[in-house]
Amino acid sequence: MPSPQMTLGGLLIATLTAASGGPVQGQTTPAPARAISVPGISNDTQIIIPQSRSFPLDTGLTQIGIESVRAHVEIREQTARTRLEMTLKNPTSRDQEAVVLLPVPDGAVVSGFTYDGVAPEPTARVLPHDEARRLYDSIVARLLDPALLEFAGYNLIRSSSFPIGPNKTQRVELIYEHLLDGDGGRIDYILPRSESLAQRRPWSITVQLASDHSISTVYSPSHAISVARTSPRSFRVELAESTQSNPGPFHLSYLLDRDGLNASLFAYPDPAAGGGYFLMMAGLPTEPPPGRRTPREVTLVLDRSGSMAGTKMDQVRAAALQVIEGLEDDESFNIIDYGTTVERFADTPVVKTAENGKTARTYLAGIRPGGGTNIHDALLAALRQPPTAGMLPITLFLTDGLPTIGRTNEITIREMVAAANPHGRRIFTFGVGSDVNVPLLDRIATVTRGTSTYVVEGADVELAVAKVFKRLSGPIFSSPVIRTTDSGGDGSTRLVHDLIPAALPDLFEDDQLILLGRYRGEEPITFHVEGEYFDTPRQFQFTFDLRRATVRNAFVPRLWASRRIALLIDQIRQDGAASGLAPQVVGVSTLDDPRHQELVEEILRLSTEFGILTEYTAFLAVEGTDFEDWSAVRGACSASLDARAVRTRSGTAAVNQAWNWGAQVEQRALNRANAYWNESLERVEITAVQQVNDRAFFRRGNRWVDSRLLRLQTLEPTRTINMSSREHADLLHRFLLEGRQGILSLDGEILLLVDGEILLIRGGC
Repeated sequence: MPSPQMTLGGLLIATLTAASGGPVQGQTTPAPARAISVPGISNDTQIIIPQSRSFPLDTGLTQIGIESVRAHVEIREQTARTRLEMTLKNPTSRDQEAVVLLPVPDGAVVSGFTYDGVAPEPTARVLPHDEARRLYDSIVARLLDPALLEFAGYNLIRSSSFPIGPNKTQRVELIYEHLLDGDGGRIDYILPRSESLAQRRPWSITVQLASDHSISTVYSPSHAISVARTSPRSFRVELAESTQSNPGPFHLSYLLDRDGLNASLFAYPDPAAGGGYFLMMAGLPTEPPPGRRTPREVTLVLDRSGSMAGTKMDQVRAAALQVIEGLEDDESFNIIDYGTTVERFADTPVVKTAENGKTARTYLAGIRPGGGTNIHDALLAALRQPPTAGMLPITLFLTDGLPTIGRTNEITIREMVAAANPHGRRIFTFGVGSDVNVPLLDRIATVTRGTSTYVVEGADVELAVAKVFKRLSGPIFSSPVIRTTDSGGDGSTRLVHDLIPAALPDLFEDDQLILLGRYRGEEPITFHVEGEYFDTPRQFQFTFDLRRATVRNAFVPRLWASRRIALLIDQIRQDGAASGLAPQVVGVSTLDDPRHQELVEEILRLSTEFGILTEYTAFLAVEGTDFEDWSAVRGACSASLDARAVRTRSGTAAVNQAWNWGAQVEQRALNRANAYWNESLERVEITAVQQVNDRAFFRRGNRWVDSRLLRLQTLEPTRTINMSSREHADLLHRFLLEGRQGILSLDGEILLLVDGEILLIRGGC
């Protein structure tokens, strides 16, 4: 019987053999001959897939290199125009021919194709389904390269053949347009790209976004982006330089404006748990109502201990002046400076005036460093101030050292902050240098709806403070809380759970809220978000249909798991604070507590299930880690957490942990390479763990192992499936329908769990 074929969205992958009768259980049909021709393309041509790499039809040819790709995207309403500029390099001493095959979303149309040099008039077109099927089938049959399978499910643009001279570069430009999908007030744009960590070629992506309606916020769950609002109805978006080499499809979403808070929901189903995961993105109005603004009361708490002498003190004075000058005339401020003792500019915050500003400048100039570091009393003085009515109280707390005077115990200080803050002051902490108690500063900020910042040696304190303060302009929605009701309007605490963050942050100008959590059932849920909107109580509500959940939103559970791991790590880190009442005994760890062992167990479970590794679990990616000996794995994780998170509380080896924790607990975009800062403040990436679709794989030798199999005592497959077989085609067809076809594109062998059966997938044989 002829081998089965499958098509989805226009790009077809087919079984490339014909056999009589069905395959014997546990066997596969033989591989096809490699002399298969590709219709309309000569054998000495190379196929260029910009999102992946080049594929020479003659495997004896040296690959054409893709040196760079620049994507320029223009979005107007729901129409996107994508212009790809590719620079290709022929590294050989002979002429080479190339053809571009570009996977594109459904409905794409070609509007331009050009290249440099003299040649026949260039053409490019979207292939009809049947032609795309025949072309792609023949390429896969000839090359048997699993990397080709990743873009199954997309339509295909094919260019005419074009030359690249010996040792020359060729610039190629291809333009296509398509309509974007929308979900209520949210519009989504996706640029297909490979998820493989082996494809780390830098991409430059720029998006010009415009609409006839005001745009509330722009968000990417796939990559860190730089966003600049150019008008109420337009944005310029760029891929952040730090993520230009990060693989994976580029996903960009934006929300149209409405009256007040705007929100949309991405959902991922988890039938085994009876619900799933969700990500709610929310944005603020483009333009606030005229004359409505919540003023700020800012207290600057400045360390003037002896170690602050010199450049650090000069920068702190300059930072304080910049903050005061940046306040509006109806806002208030105070200055508290501390060393061994605590002093104040004023007993209570004063309204900013020209005279008060001049007096503050004189006061700051008179501060002289000396003495110890009385952190406890300085914080208490700030928290005890009577609040200024109608203002949002904000405290900027700077220190360059450990507490040395007064009450110095870490737990005592953080408990005081939690108990002595009846006015809800937001504390934004700044650690200057590395000789600070990092977990303490992190916790003070977290429990007061603030953030922590660390200024390493040689960095400018003034710039660090200015960057944070700029983000605190125009408080719009403060003290928000969330509750949910079911389709009947009845309130329930059981509809959603494990929300991160548990306490919603204040939202300032141009802020956005990314709330992650889990839900139960499939019925619609209404989220009610209440708070002070421009200093007036207001409630917003949003109803979301969870039946729209899809596994194609695989970023949702992975982002939730990453934040969850960060919270678990911080719980261990905070519990490791020495109380002073029970000194630590050599050889005894806080992680010996059974409750902490449960935290370690959950960290390891989430790390392996989702392929999310941290500095404490990076050893899981090391060849030779024996997952069958789970007790040893748990012991290694506990030892790492004890040595680093518990016992290392100051110094650069603590600052790097704060950087990693801060990035992870607020993570908004995928971190496919599991990048983190090590204790020398160097950037580290892990390439032996691959996140693909909604699965994770760990490399063991030449084999990628499904993370769900790691703890099994035997990894012997029940069946071996070759890429050229009917079984492989059936499996690919299933994964196409599920949105998981990228799994089969991994290089090397793949050990995969499917319906309780262990399968060994072999490509290219």
